[in-house]
Amino acid sequence: MKYVRLGTTGMQVSPLCLGCMTFGTPDRGTHAWTLSEAQSLPLIRQALEAGINFLDTANVYSDGTSEEIVGKAIREFGRRDEIVLATKVHGRMRPGPNGAGLSRKAIMMEIDASLRRLGTDHVDLYQIHRWDPKVPIEETMEALHDVVKAGKALHIGASSMAAWQFAKAQAVAERHGWTRFVTMQNHLNLLYREEEREMLPLCRDQGVGVIPWSPQARGRLTRPWEAETTRSGSDVFGKTLYGRQEEADRAVVAEVAAVAHGRGVPMAQVALAWVIQKPGVTAPIIGASRAGHLEDAIAALSLNLSADEIARLEAPYVPHAVAGY
Repeated sequence: MKYVRLGTTGMQVSPLCLGCMTFGTPDRGTHAWTLSEAQSLPLIRQALEAGINFLDTANVYSDGTSEEIVGKAIREFGRRDEIVLATKVHGRMRPGPNGAGLSRKAIMMEIDASLRRLGTDHVDLYQIHRWDPKVPIEETMEALHDVVKAGKALHIGASSMAAWQFAKAQAVAERHGWTRFVTMQNHLNLLYREEEREMLPLCRDQGVGVIPWSPQARGRLTRPWEAETTRSGSDVFGKTLYGRQEEADRAVVAEVAAVAHGRGVPMAQVALAWVIQKPGVTAPIIGASRAGHLEDAIAALSLNLSADEIARLEAPYVPHAVAGY
């Protein structure tokens, strides 16, 4: 495994990040398709042994049980000093007026709760899961700065939002001498390329590390369009992301299948290789519910798509409505 710098930090990460939304108690939260602790631990171990040192979870995943499973895996299989551990804050964790969002109160409560579940004294990357329009960005950025100064996080990152919002947050932090975001976790794949318009150029210009979520479009790019899985059938959020431009999306999936056939590899490798080769991308966030998913992801690192193949994959795309935030 060859490691890369995370944005402008000195921290070294694998060029794949293991997304841990797949891991969690199925009857907790909103993801009935998640894997139990017994099912999850072998996959996390496989990823660590393959050299993936970058793990991303969130407080809201399976009502906190994803963080608990990840924490146990790190204690059992990994060396904490070698692992880059990321989690997120924003989603609702409890009823009531302060049970979600990016207020100072919510951030200070949730970082401590996440650290307890993860069983560590700090995370390497603490990310806001979405923009919170109800809280002044000054309040959020100062609270995140204080989390870093308290030693509870080494760096901070952001996730899906408009480029102007991200630029505003960075400017507020710079103006006050507060900690700036070093990463952007955004929505990017062959079925959703709207981030190429503003966010990716902004991140490249500012040296922000890009760690895209859903690089395989929640599995849509890994199988024929008509095929359905247990997860796709029950993934409520996923249904809001894809299918609005069905004719064009089907054509993209068909091209992925054609390139994969020509290369003699699974569609999953082609879809992920496209994201890996996108200028400015640091490490796509991959999900894995079985060993073969990790094997395909690692193989994609060595799959160098030609300029002609990339053009072929991109040709059917049409503009999409903003999705994911």
